[in-house]
Amino acid sequence: MAVRLEPCASPSAYAVVSVSILAIAAAFLVAGLIMRAYGMRFPHDYAVLLHSTLGDPHGRAEVVRKTIPLLLAGVGLVVAFRAQFWNIGAEGQMLAGAIAAAGVALFVPLPAPWMLPAMFAAGALSGALWGCLPALLRVQLGVNEVLTTLMLNYIVLYLVQWLIHGPWKGKSALGFAYTDPFPEAAWLPLLPGTRVHWPTLVLGLLLAVGVALLLTRTRLGYEIRVVGQNPEAARYAGMHFLKVLLLVMGLSGAAAGLAGVGEVAGIHHKLLGPTQISLGYGYTAIIVAWLARGRALATLCTAPLMGWIFASGDVMKGTLHLPFQVVDVMNGLMLFFLIGGERLMYYRVRWGRQNRIAVSGQPNG
Repeated sequence: MAVRLEPCASPSAYAVVSVSILAIAAAFLVAGLIMRAYGMRFPHDYAVLLHSTLGDPHGRAEVVRKTIPLLLAGVGLVVAFRAQFWNIGAEGQMLAGAIAAAGVALFVPLPAPWMLPAMFAAGALSGALWGCLPALLRVQLGVNEVLTTLMLNYIVLYLVQWLIHGPWKGKSALGFAYTDPFPEAAWLPLLPGTRVHWPTLVLGLLLAVGVALLLTRTRLGYEIRVVGQNPEAARYAGMHFLKVLLLVMGLSGAAAGLAGVGEVAGIHHKLLGPTQISLGYGYTAIIVAWLARGRALATLCTAPLMGWIFASGDVMKGTLHLPFQVVDVMNGLMLFFLIGGERLMYYRVRWGRQNRIAVSGQPNG
């Protein structure tokens, strides 16, 4: 029997799913070996992880809570990636949304019914503007968007630090810096007994459905796909390249900005350190979008998977006494194996008998 690898022009759905599952399994295996080095006991500790996150009502609620920002930012990145715009800046766009929401809550006197809608609008607009800047730099100056979106993360991170240590520092802040608490009108309602801010969850679900319809059923979605697959053909067809990228990055940044609003209005009720607002959700959303393979509805599966990994990190730290950084290791390994296995999808395995060739060059009888 002979095994041959044959190239294929486009991967089948089976190949995409198979490679993704293999990448996730490889990441879990290598991460498990690392955790074993820290003294984790198999299979007992894995059973503890599953029971504490999926077998317990509080654990399930925490998985959902951590899924919310990943879903919003992940759906936004799906849009950007479909246009072949490599947005690595969801973390910064999320923080930009948090800043704008905090500014409205603390300094804009609004009637209670208008407070939360104004915060969400300001957060979405702030994230969108932060996302459009790299698009302008790419089209007008040819600057690589990977560099600009990544560097803009650090700018907004230090902007948050300056605000909470400087002009927005709360009167009661001792030790850790943060702003004054938001008024109660700026607090998102929670599901009873949990920290799940359900309005943001509903926004994430609606956004996933809306983006799926946008990409598959609208003219703009068609233009986004053409710009991503063949920019020269898009220009030849008269599509406005800058307009499409600005819309793409505006939507991508706005989605991340909404995630930032949800975190400060639903969980913390104040603006505080950037690593407390986001546990790296913007970076992990890259994996959410990559696993979704450009399909917005698929984030409804990939975001909870990564949310479970984050919730498992809390269990590792609190119950199993493992470092929380194991979560970062898991995320890094998953992205590494996903990227490493990308080319495997473009080959198919063929099994068959190989004819033996005689020295003379004639087939053996």
